[in-house]
Amino acid sequence: MVKKILANCYIYLILLLMYLPILMLIAFSFSTNDVVSFSGDFNAGFDLYVNLFSNTKVAHDIWVAMANTLIIAVTSALVSVVLGTLGAIGTFYLKRRTSKKIVEVMTDIPIANAEIVIALSLTVMFVFLGTYIFHTHLFSFWTLLIGHVVLSIPFVYLSVKPKLQQMDPNLYEAALDLGATPSQGLRKVIIPQILPGVFSGFLLSITLSLDDYIVTEFTRGAGLLSGDAAIETLSTYIQTSLKKHTVPAELRPLTLIIFLTILGIVIGLSIYRNHQAKMEAKRGAV
Repeated sequence: MVKKILANCYIYLILLLMYLPILMLIAFSFSTNDVVSFSGDFNAGFDLYVNLFSNTKVAHDIWVAMANTLIIAVTSALVSVVLGTLGAIGTFYLKRRTSKKIVEVMTDIPIANAEIVIALSLTVMFVFLGTYIFHTHLFSFWTLLIGHVVLSIPFVYLSVKPKLQQMDPNLYEAALDLGATPSQGLRKVIIPQILPGVFSGFLLSITLSLDDYIVTEFTRGAGLLSGDAAIETLSTYIQTSLKKHTVPAELRPLTLIIFLTILGIVIGLSIYRNHQAKMEAKRGAV
């Protein structure tokens, strides 16, 4: 009995430590003070939310950074899903064990490697190519996109690989025997079976891209909604604000909106998966 109580207390303590910062974020999103302090005014109501959607320079800069972040995240996630999924399928069907092992080890290296090493190596490569090959300044949206794709592909590969291992390989062979071309077998047999892993890799890629700072800072250039200036994402905008003064108070309601949106998506996916599981169980019973 005592062990059970202690175990429950430990679990709730961990959950409290995980969600306490978010609870504080909710509280301080109703305070207009620039400096986070419990002595501030919490009677501001939704003033910060109004300011976030107002026509001010701070609000404009925040939404530009937010839009840039979303464009980069979605684009890099789509590219990473295509390349990572095809790479996982190709590696899975490699006949040589040695080649398969080499590819898997090379895929694991970026995950275990420090992000600063990836960022610095990409920077050196872009500088070399721009100086000696293309004779121009390469840093732009495209270098930033490449950096995020390099960061995300290994995680897509690891999300798709278990689904390939769980798949019945005889289905693909049967499709080929029945007259399907390899591309048709890929689209109609393999992809539907590994789709949950592909979707998980897509969500993971977006998450990695949204909160990335190091690779973004090293590989960004001018472009997107920032125009001729260096591309600002939420992470770089927050870091720039900290160097100048403090983080704008309007970011607190924005981050809360992002959290609630993600929470809604997670809850919706959980409800959908439970519904699908119940439907499959009913079909199996029939």
